[in-house]
Amino acid sequence: MTKKRALYGTWPSPVVPDAVVGNGSTPEIFVDPVTSTIYHIESRAFEDGRMAIVNTKDGSDVMGSEWNARTGVHEYGGAPAIAYGGVVYFSNFTDNRVYAVKDGDEPRAITPDNRSHRFAKFAVHPVQTHLLVGILEDHTNPLPADVVTTLCVINSETKTVATLVSGADFYSAPCFSSDGTHFAWQQWFHPDMPWEGAEIYVADMNAEELSLSLSGITCVAGKRKDISAGYPIWASNDVLLFTSDISGFQNPWKYSVLARKSSPVLSTSMEFDFALPAWSLSLEWGAPLDLEGHLALFSVLKRGRSALYVVHLQSGTLEEIECPYVGASIIKRVTDGTVVFIGEKSTESKSIVLCTVSGYEKHRFSSLCTVEVAGAAAISRSFISIGQPIALRAPPHGDPLHVIYYPPTHPDYDGMPDEKPPCVVGIHGGPTGFTSQGLDWTKQFFTSRGWAWLDVNYGGSSGYGREYINRLAGKWGIVDVRDSVHAMQQLSMAPYSLIDAKRSAIRGGSAGGFTTLATACFAPQAFAAGTSSFGVSDLRRLAEETHKFESHYLFGLVGGTIEQIPKVWEARSPVFNTDKIQSPLLVRDIQSMQCRQILKIAQILQGSIDAVVPPAQAEDIVKSIRSRGGRVEYTVFEGEGHGWRKAETIKAAVLQEIAFYEDVFAIGSTKKNPNCTVQ
Repeated sequence: MTKKRALYGTWPSPVVPDAVVGNGSTPEIFVDPVTSTIYHIESRAFEDGRMAIVNTKDGSDVMGSEWNARTGVHEYGGAPAIAYGGVVYFSNFTDNRVYAVKDGDEPRAITPDNRSHRFAKFAVHPVQTHLLVGILEDHTNPLPADVVTTLCVINSETKTVATLVSGADFYSAPCFSSDGTHFAWQQWFHPDMPWEGAEIYVADMNAEELSLSLSGITCVAGKRKDISAGYPIWASNDVLLFTSDISGFQNPWKYSVLARKSSPVLSTSMEFDFALPAWSLSLEWGAPLDLEGHLALFSVLKRGRSALYVVHLQSGTLEEIECPYVGASIIKRVTDGTVVFIGEKSTESKSIVLCTVSGYEKHRFSSLCTVEVAGAAAISRSFISIGQPIALRAPPHGDPLHVIYYPPTHPDYDGMPDEKPPCVVGIHGGPTGFTSQGLDWTKQFFTSRGWAWLDVNYGGSSGYGREYINRLAGKWGIVDVRDSVHAMQQLSMAPYSLIDAKRSAIRGGSAGGFTTLATACFAPQAFAAGTSSFGVSDLRRLAEETHKFESHYLFGLVGGTIEQIPKVWEARSPVFNTDKIQSPLLVRDIQSMQCRQILKIAQILQGSIDAVVPPAQAEDIVKSIRSRGGRVEYTVFEGEGHGWRKAETIKAAVLQEIAFYEDVFAIGSTKKNPNCTVQ
């Protein structure tokens, strides 16, 4: 069938804002090691973003709608729940207490009433099953420098909390061997982030009816500032499995309690990452396939997408299994030979996948549950744009630059002859983050209407080894800006010639919002418009106000402390450079084939209760732009934090964003969304 011709950006689309609402919710999963029951935690955008625990097999909620299984540990949270022997333990976001619930009973509190205490990442002792270990983040003194993080013991019978391990700035991943005699955890100190320098510790566990204590504490891997070791999990009562980037890539390692020795699992290290940075406490990238220390399954990032490997822990060999998913994360053991994980495809919504690994049969994948996206089931796959990974070279030294291009896609429409599509350039957060190739309905919202979309995994992104991450060290606001501009420009020129550079907009949230604002300041001729969501504008103020987890992160990204290099901190902050945003730009009006001259403009979206990037970051740059006569649209979403959780916010944000671009590029005529108040 011959396609109709219409201007890019004006095509009718069945991808409605409701589809975008379910887009960002990645469920967490956990497994009861006694009953093998699989549970997942899903975000309910239409219930004000609360997190509900669901029995994955029968789809029933574990507790009522008044409960919110979410934690604020590290602000980014993750791992708020665990199950053991039919009992589900969870952190309730409303009061920060830990609760236990079983067989549909009403949840009962097992920690004291103290809103200053936050809990996450639990482990249940396999013998004294009423004793749990978890992360305790104590905000009694709320300044980031005064927040205290420990590993604690929760006695679910006496409802008491006691310290187990203290002294480090951060802890994660507490885990018991299956017989309960050994214990392991990860810890790190400022100024490191866990992917920069983190250590793995192992100790003998002394378990009594009322208490747990440790002896023979030993650091088995990792080194402050230099080597990141993480994601410990017991493969047997003797062997602890974890990852380390000592080779330059996160590869699997093991520690033997009996031999008191750490060693690489693989006979030859691989130049692929077997784990990504621990932005969320829920992330896990490998799981044992038995409890005798023979086999494990790992998700490996390979050329920008996931690959699955069976790792033979004794021989150090690998077996890649056919993987139909572009993304596989939060891998959990279910039974021998069976794991469950979150699977992402390019054409389907995220799903909870059961994987059965057998040496004699073809490995089997079955979807247990798919993230429900309103209206998405009726959308034909012919509307879905498939990401095309492209490896570019970035100046000045020809460093690799990884991007993903999504072409405009519609079964019935094509663009006008000799017209190139407008393009949205997406910048991920972190900045030590990564953009996958999984189906994202926000991108499809644009591509199905005739827009191109370009994701940039700029230098400093994860998933391509430590050297790639380190390209951003001391150069945040330089390398990310340069790579974003270069990626857009190169794809607009031969041999690619895929997009219209004069109708390109840059957008990002959090650290991606910083890169958006920095690009508008330091590369003012590159993009015609930009959208910053909860983005950083003042690096100095962020260092003073942000939360504990990232309070020293900026020192490495900028290249020193504020006291050491004050001029650099000011020079990199967009709020002090808004005068550069006002340089004129030519924007082609396709409908009249004329050009008009406008000032550089921007859109800023912010949550009112954001503790990671406080609202003052947005307010300051809005004032600065307006004081210089620039145009900026500023929207505050009440009750939202660092990222959008509520359905009405998610829909309002995407509608306002596309209307903003259509206005800038003179595409069609879209009315402003009445649910957004532009200040």
